Amino acid sequence: MSDQATIVAVSNQQPAAFATALAESNIFPVVDATWAEALDAVARVQPAAVVVSASADDMPTFQALAKRLGAKQPYVPLIAIDPATDLPGHAIPLTQTDGNFDRLSARLRNALRVRTLHATVMRRLTAENLHRMSLQSDPLEDATVMLIGRGGGYPALSVALGERVGVVGALSIEAAAKHLNARDLDGIVIGEGFSSRVVDAFLTVLTEDARFRNLPVVVTVPGLTPSYDLANLEMVVGDADTVAATALPLLRQHAFEARLGRTLKSIESDGLLDPATGLLTAAAFERDIATAVYHTQTRGGGLSMARFSFDNIPLRAQRDAARIISRLMRRMDFGTLQNDGCIVVAFAETDQRNAHMIAKRLSSVMKHTMHGPKRDARNDPNVTVITMQPTDTAKSLLARLHGEDAQRAAS
Repeated sequence: MSDQATIVAVSNQQPAAFATALAESNIFPVVDATWAEALDAVARVQPAAVVVSASADDMPTFQALAKRLGAKQPYVPLIAIDPATDLPGHAIPLTQTDGNFDRLSARLRNALRVRTLHATVMRRLTAENLHRMSLQSDPLEDATVMLIGRGGGYPALSVALGERVGVVGALSIEAAAKHLNARDLDGIVIGEGFSSRVVDAFLTVLTEDARFRNLPVVVTVPGLTPSYDLANLEMVVGDADTVAATALPLLRQHAFEARLGRTLKSIESDGLLDPATGLLTAAAFERDIATAVYHTQTRGGGLSMARFSFDNIPLRAQRDAARIISRLMRRMDFGTLQNDGCIVVAFAETDQRNAHMIAKRLSSVMKHTMHGPKRDARNDPNVTVITMQPTDTAKSLLARLHGEDAQRAAS
């Protein structure tokens, strides 16, 4: 294989046990390096991933390594085995190895899949679509984690996570299952309040569903071992800040993967889709609504629209709501997130009665699953529904949708 497909293993123990395990797994060729050699080895080999074992004394070099890898494109995963201190940059922890590195191969394969996706996006970017792509900001700005738990530790975990990412709360396993089916998440943190038997059953269900095998899952319930077929599972014992420090790097990687996926769809749609929301861009929506009005006038049928507005929520929450709608709306429908923070959706071939029912369902899901500006806040969208009249144009239809006389559906 070429040097581009090489893994650099950094440790002051030569050869490191994890490097030997990687070499035996035959994922990619492995190059061993000490910490004194680490920066030179990375510059020489240009690896696909770097796996390290570092002590506190190695942190200055570790920080320099993380900074160098963080500037590279495409993404170069950096995995730290049983880290002794807080991790720098985008480094991902792998804890509780106890000399067993079976989980390392799965963690590494998942990270390399993200690298491949990043390389695909970079290859398809052109001068024309580059300005639409937002790949430079911290992916944590888009991330949403589901916090499952109850009891005294729940508020502290909610605050520690909520300072960096959006948090969706679930007080029961049943509520958690509904969230998993209703929306996209970047990870799960399981707090106290559940027996090890209940958590074991939940993890087993995640393992059996291919949709969730690569989802970051951080478990704080004692009495369990990381022996599930989940590539990004971590068991953490400690305070809320310790749990968050373990979860955030994994959440960042998953949010980056989700952003790349939306960006790729935007490229494939020739820029019609907004990579931040998965809905149409404003210009594309205006063209589509004009076409839909024309077809309805000439061919008959129905056309309805709904407007979802929110009271004083930040851009992160607006985009979160838009992504929920993009996942749930029918394939025949189309929508956009407007500059004022409202989400407008057009329901093709739909009369007013059915439009009210669809809007009510979308509103209910957003109310119970999107994260809000305050801890555990539920957001009640203000919903406006209108139906196209024979004399409507696209301009008048949108004007009525934003006007004071439009009918309001119960949210």
